[in-house]
Amino acid sequence: MTQKAAPAKPTETKKLNAIEKALEIMLKFQDIKASWGIRELSGELGFSPATVQRILTVLKSYGFVRQDARTRQYFVGNIFYRFLENLNHSNNLTGIGRPFLEELARQTHETVYLNVIQGNLRICIDSIESTRVLKAGMPVGNQSPLYAGASAKCLLAFSSEVFQQEYFDSISPTPMTDNTIVDKDVLTAELKKIVLRGYAVSLGERTPGIGSVSAPVFDYRERILASLSLAVPEIRTRDKTHFSYCINVLMDAARAFSRAMGQSVTHHNPIPQHM
Repeated sequence: MTQKAAPAKPTETKKLNAIEKALEIMLKFQDIKASWGIRELSGELGFSPATVQRILTVLKSYGFVRQDARTRQYFVGNIFYRFLENLNHSNNLTGIGRPFLEELARQTHETVYLNVIQGNLRICIDSIESTRVLKAGMPVGNQSPLYAGASAKCLLAFSSEVFQQEYFDSISPTPMTDNTIVDKDVLTAELKKIVLRGYAVSLGERTPGIGSVSAPVFDYRERILASLSLAVPEIRTRDKTHFSYCINVLMDAARAFSRAMGQSVTHHNPIPQHM
């Protein structure tokens, strides 16, 4: 008689040490949710409230988090501003891209910003604010879901089909404004239009009253590295002459930036790579 094999034991969950728990807590502050309470983090991460409070107290003492005295909520700390200059100097993308952002800002007089994908989010890694009185802001570190706004949709549109499918399978889009596209079929159709057009546009998808236009930056493999974007107050998007000029100058800048990153000069509007 054949003896049945013993059932496999479930894989044990790795026990985290104090440093790993602190890192897990800090990583939660890169999500779209900007602030956390002790009990929220405890429930989210499965750590005891006492552990979360102890770690946050230490992180706060070093400036990695700060606490609102009224709400008792924790936010990411100002210490990270100290890392930005070194990060920009060491990041080849921002180093090479800075002259293109500066020239684009000079020509359009609008806010210019550079974005990359980080996990399932778009994150701004460099920005030059418009010198006009009425302007749109985009601070370095600003994040948004990949389905909201021109800069995010541009990154998603030119990503591989594999990445797009995995992304759609992992999210349940929620509106940031009344103009946010949350229907996946509508969004898929929008991404196809972006690829054919070569750039993405949006109006009030993340912030009411703010429009944006974004073009892709590619590397030598024809894979998207970043999206180069302009943030424009809605009133100036209605000026068709100005907005068309902004799009043309942006496209030229993105193509030049792509060539600087190694893209072949014979390519102008690559299709997403199939990985």
